[in-house]
Amino acid sequence: LQELQSSGRGRFLLEHAAPFSAFLTDSFGRQHNYLRISLTEKCNLRCQYCMPEEGVQLTPKSELLTAQEIISLARLFVKEGVEKIRLTGGEPLIRPDVVDIVGQLYKLEGLKTIAVTTNGINLARLLPRLKEAGLTAINISLDTLVPAKFEFIVRRKGFHKVMEGIHKATELGYRPVKVNCVVMRGFNEDELLGFVDFTKDLPLDVRFIEYMPFDGNKWNFKKMVSYKEMLDTIKQRWPELEKLPCETSSTAKSYKVPHFQGQISFITSMSEHFCGSCNRLRITADGNLKVCLFGNSEVSLRDHLRSGASEEELVQIIGAAVGRKKKQHAGMFNISQMKNRPMILI
Repeated sequence: LQELQSSGRGRFLLEHAAPFSAFLTDSFGRQHNYLRISLTEKCNLRCQYCMPEEGVQLTPKSELLTAQEIISLARLFVKEGVEKIRLTGGEPLIRPDVVDIVGQLYKLEGLKTIAVTTNGINLARLLPRLKEAGLTAINISLDTLVPAKFEFIVRRKGFHKVMEGIHKATELGYRPVKVNCVVMRGFNEDELLGFVDFTKDLPLDVRFIEYMPFDGNKWNFKKMVSYKEMLDTIKQRWPELEKLPCETSSTAKSYKVPHFQGQISFITSMSEHFCGSCNRLRITADGNLKVCLFGNSEVSLRDHLRSGASEEELVQIIGAAVGRKKKQHAGMFNISQMKNRPMILI
């Protein structure tokens, strides 16, 4: 006990004697109750800011987590206090066993939210089954409302499928359906008002994400549109825009045009980081734990699982990684110089 009292982390844990796992609490008192799991590195689109044009070297299938391994790790995290799991990729809905994985996660006691982030191409087709399996929340990536522009940025067809997916999600009762829009100067900043208008008759939360100006170390600040600038543009058209209250661990600043069904949010990854309230951890498709999206340190949970580590050992390994999490990420300029995986592989 004395040892606990002497360390900052220990003091925090004693003062906040809520039964939240010590293993998932870092030395800054952040409780990690949100886990993102990548189901695949593959994608059926080739978005310009995510995937290098030449593609990426995919990990051999045998080195990716099996459905069983995903569930085993999820069970461990949920036991330690994770309440929300988001399935990501690549594109998670191209994994053939995705419905089964959602169904297995749904059985984990203590898990409150099972979410997916998808490009929407396969959504309309799969959503009825996903909903039945227990999927509770949906984020759909869509950067433009202009079909030709969509094809330019994703280097594929499919705009109408995404729209069909968004409407299907609202029909099936998802509230709100989150639509993620990365705003890039010279590409889609002229569509801000169109996206706000999109929330008029649909229960959407359109989330404008500041473009992170590093693609393969090619710096591009000129493409970044800050949240303040976006807000100004929108307020010129809708001066009555009102700010909504938000949760502490939220990464989004939310607003609403009165009488619109939906709302809009800004994710200020670049202009105002939200490291202080970060509550998320990530597992990559090949089974590595990343405690920070922009940090390059990773621990292979897959290797420990496969070499027969006990549950207790795994929890210790996870706890040690969480304990090493830094106060905040390195800042924009340093991030661009770091060796890290391309987004598609995180």
